[in-house]
Amino acid sequence: MSYRVVIPARYASTRLPGKPLVDIGGLPMVVRVMQRALESTAEVVVVATDDQRVADAVVAAGGDVEMTRPEHPSGSDRAMEVAECRGWHDEEILVNVQGDEPLIPPAVIDQVAGLLASAPGAGAATLSEPINAVADVFDPNIVKVVASLRGRAIYFSRAPMPWHRDAFANGPPPALAGNWKRHIGIYAYRVATLRRFVRLPQSGIEQAEALEQLRLLDNDIDIVVADAVAPVPGGVDTEADAERVRATLASG
Repeated sequence: MSYRVVIPARYASTRLPGKPLVDIGGLPMVVRVMQRALESTAEVVVVATDDQRVADAVVAAGGDVEMTRPEHPSGSDRAMEVAECRGWHDEEILVNVQGDEPLIPPAVIDQVAGLLASAPGAGAATLSEPINAVADVFDPNIVKVVASLRGRAIYFSRAPMPWHRDAFANGPPPALAGNWKRHIGIYAYRVATLRRFVRLPQSGIEQAEALEQLRLLDNDIDIVVADAVAPVPGGVDTEADAERVRATLASG
């Protein structure tokens, strides 16, 4: 299987200014992510950025970088520009690895590419993992996913989903008795699907939930979902997140 990785890395961030260059154990975060991706079996790993400072950091670390337009509304749009600039063909598999996931396991990157390669009827692939804490089910910052028996995404939501009518009748229960899944924000696309996706207008449910993957479902584009083969630590959105990741790296 051949596939390519794009790591979108936008410099601006409201909660963590200059996020791609935040120091994570002596290296810029974007370099940490790139190193993880380079440990996968991807044929090519490209960092896509709109900022020369990020590009300089990637080049200094021996990485491949593509300067992209600053006005892109999402990482998906930035990844598509890379595919167009590099001339990748429609059936090529492109994995979008978020630039704030410095601990992402390389095996997970391989997995999501293989998942799409093995599902010719799907337009995209993504991953999930079990939720074990009641608070996480009710946390709107943790996106939940429900999939069909054949592994196709039915819906993504910030709300507790599925809603257990009896167990949740009086609010959050003391313990979970069911099968809830956290969505892991890594995607594999065929280039043709990604091109179609970024050209589609935002859908109503996408705007309501602020989840761009709902645009795919709203336009009848199947997303295949599977549980990740390895635990995927949370990404870095705040300085507290960065401290957590630094502590994890320091502990070995």
